[in-house]
Formats: sequence, C-alpha cells, structure tokens
Amino acid sequence: MIRKAVIPAAGFGTRFLPATKSQPKEMLPIIDTPTIQHVVEEAVESGITDILMIIGKGKRSIEEHFDRNYELEAQLLEKNKTEELNLMKKINSLANIHFIYQKELNGLGDAISYARYHVNNEPFAVLLGDTLIESNNDIPVTKQLIDVYNHYQASVVALEEVHPSLVSRYGIMDGRKINKNIYEVDGFIEKPAINDSPSNLAIASRYIFTPEIFNYLDKLKPGKNNEIQITDAMQMMAKKKAWYGLKFDGKRHDIGNKLDFLKTNVIYGLKREDIGPEFRQWLKEYIED
Repeated sequence: MIRKAVIPAAGFGTRFLPATKSQPKEMLPIIDTPTIQHVVEEAVESGITDILMIIGKGKRSIEEHFDRNYELEAQLLEKNKTEELNLMKKINSLANIHFIYQKELNGLGDAISYARYHVNNEPFAVLLGDTLIESNNDIPVTKQLIDVYNHYQASVVALEEVHPSLVSRYGIMDGRKINKNIYEVDGFIEKPAINDSPSNLAIASRYIFTPEIFNYLDKLKPGKNNEIQITDAMQMMAKKKAWYGLKFDGKRHDIGNKLDFLKTNVIYGLKREDIGPEFRQWLKEYIED
C-alpha cells in the first residue's frame, strides 16, 4: 500500500530568472494557485496524505504556504471573508507535510536519497514539484500508477509519448507493451541521441519506487552534468528487479518551461467557472484583432 509521497523541489529555477531569484519556481502560480499546491492535491486525491518535500536554500516560502497564518486568518474572519478563510484552512489541512533541505544541488537522484528514512522501507510515490499532470478521467495520474503497482507489486514510472526529435531532452524507456497502456521495462536511457533511442516513451515526472531504489542510489557515481541521475539508478535496478511503465491517460504540463507555463495558465484559465467565459471571449477578440 502506497502511503507516502516525496516531492523534490530544491532546484534554482534558473530558466525563470529574475522571477525565481527570491521566489521558488514551484510557487509560480497557475492563475491563483501555486504549482506545488496542485502537485500536493494530486497526491492527496490519490489517497496519500503523508508527504515529504525536498527543498533547498531560498525555498522557505513553500513551508510558509502550507503552514497556518493566524494573523491572516484573523483578518479574514474580522472582515467576514468566509470563502477566503475556508480556502486558507483547506491549504493548511491538505496533508501531513514534512520538509528536509538538500544540502547541495547534486541532482534528482541525490534529492530522492534524502527520503530514505522518511519512507521507512515502504514503497512510495515521487511527484516532481514543477510539473502538473492533468488526468483525462476522474483518476489522478499518481493513482493510475498506484493501481499498476498494486497489481504487479513492482516499481512503476509514468510514460509520455514525445516526438522522436525530442527524445534527447528526456529519460527514455526501453521495453515492450504487455497490456493496453502498460509496458514491461528492460531499462532506461538518460537523454539519448535520436539514433540511439530505444523508443519515444519519456519518463514523465511521476514514479512509484520500491525501497530498493536507495540501494542503487548508494552505488551511483555522478553522471550527466556531474549529478546523481535517478534514471541511472533506475537503469541499474531494472537489470535486477521487475519494472513497469504506464502510458498514462492525461496531459503533462512542464511549469519549468516558459512557453508551457504560459500555455498552462491559458488552459486552466479557460476551465475556470469564475473567469473562463470572459477570458475565452477576450482571447478570441485579441486573436482576431
């Protein structure tokens, strides 16, 4: 049973400078909700309420966002702003959230290794804090992965089909389809050249790991960019342990990318009941102008 989630959120977010000089990229809002809150809500909607965030220097505002602000609550209560007050209380009670600081930015694999004692030898989910995945059905993508784990009792990774010309940007799966959207994994390759890529199925920011992953992280030497790459640990593990991939039913939004960030705000804005119709009309008029 998957009871715990880990959300790595320690990177500098250099692609969004100067906005991220003093504000974590994970706190950049999609309309009025920080990206990382959407990620936490996905975990909670998947049945997970014990969450460890791996953060770094300058990320204190993430802690403050999920902590109570009694002064703000008192002011909202005094002004009879009940809707806003309930919204603040909801954020505070989403989950049991814990924080640990990554001492040096040595890659995603290193960040995940900080979760070893928190997960306490249990399987766990990993959701990257700067990526939203919008499900096409009523089942959150993390829950889709959990369902696969429950069936096979082995590690599972979310997979997204990307254009072959883009495989050099991602960790890529090597394997074969065994069910409609499920693959048995032979291995993973981090950012292969187009001609060396075994598929165009990219690792898509959501994982279920069995605790054995920590043993392989311990064995790793720095890889690409002189960092501990989680894909390298997954590749080592896949040689010894069963691994599965799920081509999930949904759409990934990479908030670490400027263009995708803008697109995501438009997509989410159009779906909002309070602003969607007016925004759609304005957008139509602006494009036609």
